[in-house]
Amino acid sequence: MVTVTVTGVSGLPIIHKGDDVAALIGARYRFSDGDILCIASTIYSKSKGYTKPLSAFIPTERALRLAKLNGEDPRFVQAVLDASADIIMEHPFILSELPFGHIGVRAGVDQSNIEDGNVIFLPPDPMKAADEVRKEIREISGRDVGVIITDTCGRSFRRGQTGNAIGWSGMVAIRDFRGDTDLFGHVLKITEEAMVDELAGFANFIMGESNNGVPAVVFHGCPAWTGHDNLYFTKNEDITRSLLKKEMISK
Repeated sequence: MVTVTVTGVSGLPIIHKGDDVAALIGARYRFSDGDILCIASTIYSKSKGYTKPLSAFIPTERALRLAKLNGEDPRFVQAVLDASADIIMEHPFILSELPFGHIGVRAGVDQSNIEDGNVIFLPPDPMKAADEVRKEIREISGRDVGVIITDTCGRSFRRGQTGNAIGWSGMVAIRDFRGDTDLFGHVLKITEEAMVDELAGFANFIMGESNNGVPAVVFHGCPAWTGHDNLYFTKNEDITRSLLKKEMISK
């Protein structure tokens, strides 16, 4: 029997630029080897200063057009455009690809859990961020801990947001069942389980989305898995992306 314990790390202060997130978490939780720590991207970004006041953005013509189209602040739209590597859809909301491959609404730029008049950006390199936190936790605790940086995202075909992994270290993203057999001896040909997203989703259940104040969650007792890190579809593989881009171009 597999028993997994999930613990929200409470008591963390409001994070500001320069705060040591790993040290703050390490002071409030005693890690064991094999634990997996999920951290909301918000607190990592705030600690690194990946924030800006809205007043710093001067809207371009495109930002003004999209702001009018979607009923949003032109300065916020400009922040989204600045963070995007590609715009996949313009309306009824901006759907962006970020430089590190993640696709999300408004490039993950957020105005919640930050002081009024400011925006938070996702870490520019979440994989590096996860690796950095993992090394810091090892130095603090002496334990080998996996780390997942999470962000909340919507989903096609379903209402509601879930936590997604945007960066991870200490594990592979995908548990690959291909070549294994099911209960009836059938060889599995396509089954690949997005483990880091499943953990991020449950972590988000503990974190909450409003004023819970629990931006870090630890999983203890997760069995190890094998697989690969090809979490994102390539542009040639991503059918949804291709259709949305064609639709936007046709307009």
